[in-house]
Amino acid sequence: MDPMKFICINWEETPLKNTFENRIMNQQVRKGEELNKTNLKQFLKTHELILNISSDLFVSQFPNGFSNLTYLLTYEDKEFVLRRPPQGAIKRGHDMGREYKVLSKLPEVFKKAPKALVFTNNKEIIGAPFYLMEKVEGIILNVQEAKKRKIKPDEFRIIANSWLETFIELHQVDYQSIGLDDLGRPAGYVERQITNWGKQYLKASTQEVPEAFKIMDWMQNKQPLQYSHCLIHNDYKYDNIVFKDDSWLNVCAVLDWEMCTLGDPLMDLGTSLAYWTMSSDGQLVTAGIPSPTVLEGNPSRTEIVQQYALKSDTQIDNLVFYYVYGLFKIAVIAQQIYYRYHQGLTTDHRFATLDKSSEFLCRMAWQAIQKNRVDDLF
Repeated sequence: MDPMKFICINWEETPLKNTFENRIMNQQVRKGEELNKTNLKQFLKTHELILNISSDLFVSQFPNGFSNLTYLLTYEDKEFVLRRPPQGAIKRGHDMGREYKVLSKLPEVFKKAPKALVFTNNKEIIGAPFYLMEKVEGIILNVQEAKKRKIKPDEFRIIANSWLETFIELHQVDYQSIGLDDLGRPAGYVERQITNWGKQYLKASTQEVPEAFKIMDWMQNKQPLQYSHCLIHNDYKYDNIVFKDDSWLNVCAVLDWEMCTLGDPLMDLGTSLAYWTMSSDGQLVTAGIPSPTVLEGNPSRTEIVQQYALKSDTQIDNLVFYYVYGLFKIAVIAQQIYYRYHQGLTTDHRFATLDKSSEFLCRMAWQAIQKNRVDDLF
């Protein structure tokens, strides 16, 4: 693999995530991803989100998202966030109605979920189903923001603890009381995930990666047969939470619920561990999955697991399995996005080398299997 082609995997940097400095207000919408402003204004008025349609509607798009397309709509003194599927995407993983269902109910029992406002399956408005949600103010820690703020090691210990406690709080949500018990099928969840992600990888594959096949076989043989279930986020990481202020004690929102379902909370933890890159992982990894977790003061992946187990009173016996699963899932997502680019379904040049990113993540997962640990892999 050419190291120079290993590019940043930053799936969901959205307008919602960067409202604290109004960073995207003048960002142009990418060619081919424009929205019909006339239809949108009429839609806003029909649903009583605005009173008239005489003023201009300003639309901004955050330029770095790799998954669902996210826009900031500004109309007079009102602001809304709009989410829609990417061009050429299959419905699986980009179901706007499902994401809206979660966010229309979850705030009743989990106050850190943004409030969804309205959903439509009518593709004639902007060319795809979409929903609108509230705009959230706060601080989101990506690498650039963390370095700009010159966060100290003792602050990161507070940040990591707040991040983890919110994660556990989410896993303890009473989803049945708000009618989300039909969101997923907990029985057989792990087996389906291993099988389905393997199938999706094969369907999107554009080159032969020996480690990928070894990992799929290994996970089939090592998967747990008994596990608990709860509401899981499936994309929980630093830049998917919003801190109220720089005391870092209060998380005011958790973002990006498109993969939320009912399943094994340790599978959720495994995905989070895959995003929890450390400086000891090496330059290719820290450049490929950029995260403030590489900065001094953050706990190791092993320490995160120990604290999760302690705070949630959970026994974790198969840690490497869950970590490998998380790495492989991200590898599949990268490969799927590259496949859309490879097939000409999108011309976004940022996707041009995601096949190399997918390949490296598989190699990293195989390294974890070989060394039977989640830290100090290289």
